[in-house]
Amino acid sequence: MGKDVSIDVGGTFTDFVAYDRETRKLSVWKTLSTPDDPSEGIVGGLEKAGAAEDIEHLRFGTTIATNAVLERKGATVAYVATTGFRDVPFIQRGKRQSHYDITWIKAKPLMKRRHSFEASGRITSRGEEYIPLDEAGVREVAERIAADPRIQAVAVCLLFSYVTPVHERRVKEIFAEICPDKPVSISYDVLPKWKEHERSSTTIADAYIRPLVSGHLDSLKTRFAGQGVNKRIAVIKSNGGEMTLEAAAKAPIQLTLSGPTGGVVGAKQIARLAGVDHLVTLDMGGTSTDVSTVVDGRESFTTSFEIEFGLPIQIPMIDIRTMGAGGGSLAWIDKGGMLRVGPESAGAAPGPACYNQGGTQATVTDANLVLGRINPENFLGGQMALDTEAAEAAISKVAAEIDKLVEETALGIIQIANNNMIGALRSVLTERGLDPRDFTLLAFGGAGPVHISDLMPLANISSGIVPNHPGQFSAFGFTMTDARIDVERTTPMTSKAFRRDHANDVMADLVRESTAALSEQDYTGTIEIHRSLEMRYFGQNHELEVPIDFERFEDETIASIWQSFHEAHQARYNFDIPRETIELISIKVTAISAAERLALPELAETTAEPEPIATRSVVFDDGAHDSKVYDRAQLLSGHRLQGPAVIEEPASVTIIRPGLNVRVDKYGNMLLGEIADAPAS
Repeated sequence: MGKDVSIDVGGTFTDFVAYDRETRKLSVWKTLSTPDDPSEGIVGGLEKAGAAEDIEHLRFGTTIATNAVLERKGATVAYVATTGFRDVPFIQRGKRQSHYDITWIKAKPLMKRRHSFEASGRITSRGEEYIPLDEAGVREVAERIAADPRIQAVAVCLLFSYVTPVHERRVKEIFAEICPDKPVSISYDVLPKWKEHERSSTTIADAYIRPLVSGHLDSLKTRFAGQGVNKRIAVIKSNGGEMTLEAAAKAPIQLTLSGPTGGVVGAKQIARLAGVDHLVTLDMGGTSTDVSTVVDGRESFTTSFEIEFGLPIQIPMIDIRTMGAGGGSLAWIDKGGMLRVGPESAGAAPGPACYNQGGTQATVTDANLVLGRINPENFLGGQMALDTEAAEAAISKVAAEIDKLVEETALGIIQIANNNMIGALRSVLTERGLDPRDFTLLAFGGAGPVHISDLMPLANISSGIVPNHPGQFSAFGFTMTDARIDVERTTPMTSKAFRRDHANDVMADLVRESTAALSEQDYTGTIEIHRSLEMRYFGQNHELEVPIDFERFEDETIASIWQSFHEAHQARYNFDIPRETIELISIKVTAISAAERLALPELAETTAEPEPIATRSVVFDDGAHDSKVYDRAQLLSGHRLQGPAVIEEPASVTIIRPGLNVRVDKYGNMLLGEIADAPAS
């Protein structure tokens, strides 16, 4: 039967999950990440998975694309635009990040103006050739780029190419002939969508990371093969789906938010098993915290991601908000003498002071250790002893600057970190019109369960869940990842001038394109097709996505899409305009080849009280409490307990504040608050 192995590369730790299909056994472990060469941490940790030839399916999430764009460590890119439009990446939009800050300077694009070129030729907004492509001029540009050794990749974004790509594809052919060693990204392949700045920015970003990502994936493939892993290997996309290494090398922009998606995919499974309609996820690791939502069993998607303010990357991705609040977030004093936490992190090297690897600055992990929330002898299951004295020394330096006691300062660090995370939770709930009281908080990552019971009352959320293996939960989610292709095309028309035949042709093309892309990657099982439309009222600047459940536009279905939009607008903004003209902007199609679902083992049931393994003092907001300590491995289905309590496991620890109820379900998930009070199913 073989094994499924999933790997999540984080800023501090690299997480591994192995699932044996025959025995239904789930194994998890961690290794320290190797930021200088992530493949070292991946390949080194993979040795614990057992015989390489038994690995049938290996999936991994990587931060290589994310780090390249955030740290500006990508390739030198040449940009080719329609004559007169070479400055679009520099003009950007008229909006400002700070309206009244006269010193504010807009973000620079991922390429230099001296590497910006023009190609003569013009396609109209209806896809007709108005001016033929000047192929001689394109060849001249290609020769200039070929002669410049600094340029490593090319981005092509021609006017109205989202309607027809004929000019862009011809430019790509000419470049392949003249400078075959420089990869070319064309906007029709990357983002066939209107709005020149967004399309050009996304295409440039794809070219910017292409050489780096291709090299990284080639290196990993070689190292996997060297270990004997040569069956299906896939990398996780920003939309929560998987793709082959070969496909990823051709579309690297799809990996922009690869790693954090696994937790959201796993959350869908937890929501189904726990019978919960709405989840808000909180993944707190060593470097950052990621939050997202699962509403009615479905993850939330967005295309509104920006590298920096004004530099968008508009690929379909799970809507995950990231902030610099992790276990390694540094505590510091600002110029006004106020205590601050993050966003800078101690990372994997040197790490928190308690790691004894050269770190001397106080972090959130150090504060939790000082407050008794973490057992220094049981970190990573006892594989890594923590130095409490080093943690106290680091926090005492901060305490001296604000004239507080060490314990007071440690509690202040935790409270500030919690408040930072509350801001992130509000950004995916209240800012989107969602009521926190309707949601259950799912906390994972190594540090998420440490903070869950603090966060629930602050966020006005009454129920929580800590899943099995929270420290490796994102990697666990990868084991259930489907192969997924999202395609879209701008097809502007209105409710008063709807071109049915054209809309049907575009939707059929998108279905063929998405299913063909899956087939090329050898995903040949049953494929699900989902369709949706991006629409807005005439004159609006932002669209709403409305799902549709039909395959063709007919008179009856056309009437239904306008009504569906009115209802969606009412639900989102609390008003609609029944007689207003509606614009259809884009047609979107998603093709999914579903992965085999894991048959999760169930725990033995009991009605007995769980037995604590120890008692220790833990500091909460209202002071120190003698708290019972439990070994999570000993908890069975039906076990109930009440805080104050500490539940330890190798890669995490769950802190239960006084008075909070906990129940263990048959899959081993810990249900907190109102869910814990419900009868066991």
